[in-house]
Amino acid sequence: MSPPLAVVYPSQSEGDQQKALSKKILVVDDDLAIIDALEELLKYSGYDVQSTPNAEEVYDRIASYQPDLILLDVMLSGTDGRDICRQLKNSTATSTIPVIMVSATPSISQTILEVGANDFVPKPFDIFSLIQKIERQLTA
Repeated sequence: MSPPLAVVYPSQSEGDQQKALSKKILVVDDDLAIIDALEELLKYSGYDVQSTPNAEEVYDRIASYQPDLILLDVMLSGTDGRDICRQLKNSTATSTIPVIMVSATPSISQTILEVGANDFVPKPFDIFSLIQKIERQLTA
């Protein structure tokens, strides 16, 4: 049994949390522990969060949830997240949604940018850096 994840939250002012409340983030990762940690962190930071571990659900989730930002894992079970990102960026319906890709393989960061991702976060991720990148994309 794995030890529980310890999460240290960045502090945010009440105004920052109110600003975040209207922003919706879709988390796509096949690691349920990562999903749980990200949901907890992002909700604590004031974001509305939905997630899916299934690449097959991504497009339906986007259509129904209409996220302001997508956190997308590169290596999903049976699917390459870069292909999903490329399709999202090539569609007029989703091309303006910022996509931040995450991966345990930092050396693939160049291929991430080539498929149109707006940013990249290596796993394990630094919480403060992740929140800063999310805020940067949501205010761009």
